Amino acid sequence: MAEKVRAHVFVSGTVQGVYYRANTRDKAQELGVSGWVKNLSDGRVEAVFEGDETVVESLIEWCHTGSPAAEVTGVEAEYEPPENVSGFEIRR
Repeated sequence: MAEKVRAHVFVSGTVQGVYYRANTRDKAQELGVSGWVKNLSDGRVEAVFEGDETVVESLIEWCHTGSPAAEVTGVEAEYEPPENVSGFEIRR
């Protein structure tokens, strides 16, 4: 059984107003990753991903491209202890 991990991710660039959050939610649900995603007031997107390590890493890698209209300039990820969240939501 794969190890469960939690990644706290910050994405920079043109990532607001381009369906980045919705595409992130859809990709997370497709991969079976739990967590949330939201816009920050400084123009970045913040997300938390929980799930099997390989799948979470795959989703972080996906964040470097994100939605088709996004122009990602940076992705930072910090690993934290899992909190066993379930489902994936877009936060406001």
